[in-house]
Amino acid sequence: MAEFVTLDVTDGIGTIRLSRPPMNALNRQVQGELLKVSRAAAEDPDVKAVIVYGGEKVFAAGADIKEMAEMSAGQMTDAIGALQAGLGAIASIPKPTVAAITGYALGGGLEVALGADRRIAGDNAKLGVPEVLLGVIPGGGGTQRLARLIGPSRAKDMVFTGRFVGAEEALAVGLVDEVVAPDAVYEAARTWAGQFVRGASRALAAAKAAIDEGLDTDLATGLKIEAHVFASLFGTEDRAIGMASFLENGPGKADFTGN
Repeated sequence: MAEFVTLDVTDGIGTIRLSRPPMNALNRQVQGELLKVSRAAAEDPDVKAVIVYGGEKVFAAGADIKEMAEMSAGQMTDAIGALQAGLGAIASIPKPTVAAITGYALGGGLEVALGADRRIAGDNAKLGVPEVLLGVIPGGGGTQRLARLIGPSRAKDMVFTGRFVGAEEALAVGLVDEVVAPDAVYEAARTWAGQFVRGASRALAAAKAAIDEGLDTDLATGLKIEAHVFASLFGTEDRAIGMASFLENGPGKADFTGN
């Protein structure tokens, strides 16, 4: 059983909960548990969408600096693959994912949230990648996912200065997608995730793959990726159900099976 990261499944929604008080520091154990629990969420057919949540007070205030402080370059070279895999584990889930952010999401904590498809923040949230203030840079995907999300200029500003971004600025630049009261963050995430509980799971996974993989390549290659996953869906039950339902009853009334 994981000690600091858990998966709870209720009504088709899986909640990955970070719980390492007081600040959910992401040490090696937490990174490994994040990877393990994310794989469980990906493989569980009862999980249709996923929330990652750090609790009512804080999302995650970063990696465990005490653990890193005495590491040599050689040791970090050996460890960096596991660090990136753990902090980026949410991005590997082929289902709709949302980060529910309260309080601080800093360094590795923000990198975890960047792996989600959507980010909902409390109006008390503080987000940032302050690693440069420690003499290093974001190493868990932050330089790459942040620049893809908000653009290179804004990402460089955050990375170069290490400053914290409040919820309203984060919303304005596209770092988060919705801002609500802190005590409404988790329910807002459940509302968003709940849209997909009865959805066409294979089509959602295909859409996610086409977008994510297409962003990593040129337009022509991206169109080929789209064409491949689009055609593959014609072998699914849900494609037959969805089109038959549309022809008979109009859009939005299909009862999908997830197959």
